[in-house]
Amino acid sequence: MYAVVGCNECATMWLVTDPETSETAQCPRCGKTHRTAKLKRFFESEDRTAAQQARSALLAKKHDASEAFAEVDHVADLEARVEEAGVDDDEYLEASGLDTDAVAAAGERAERGEGRSSGDSRSRTEVVRDAVEDAEDPTAEAIVDLASEHGVPPERAREILDRLTRRGELSESRGRYRVL
Repeated sequence: MYAVVGCNECATMWLVTDPETSETAQCPRCGKTHRTAKLKRFFESEDRTAAQQARSALLAKKHDASEAFAEVDHVADLEARVEEAGVDDDEYLEASGLDTDAVAAAGERAERGEGRSSGDSRSRTEVVRDAVEDAEDPTAEAIVDLASEHGVPPERAREILDRLTRRGELSESRGRYRVL
């Protein structure tokens, strides 16, 4: 079941799926949370496409554009035309001078978590933070060395260490660091 509902705060209309089973719904525009049972339902249907079309018609009427809306194709037809329009990913990449097979292979390696020097999937910031916790003697050098072992370039590790300290996520006292 789909329902076209409206927000009493900002007048946005949107689709709610299964309004009978969900307790609340959040307005996509202003973020107000509404009790689903109290939302005004402008249209209800078992068919999502019919609900989309009804919402489009209601919006056109609200903006005094009913005549223009009548001349436009059905929502489902417009979606199909959008899919056919434009340039597909392969055409775009080739026009940019990139090898589509190499790009696809790199994407697959990234999904498998390959490509980092140690196979580490953590961010550089996480690696530096963990190095602070794991170092026996958490000096800047020890932390940079540990982070470097996990693929973070030394200069970048120092920058991250300084940034985390400035942000208050780490504290430094007498050359020793600790996580706050």
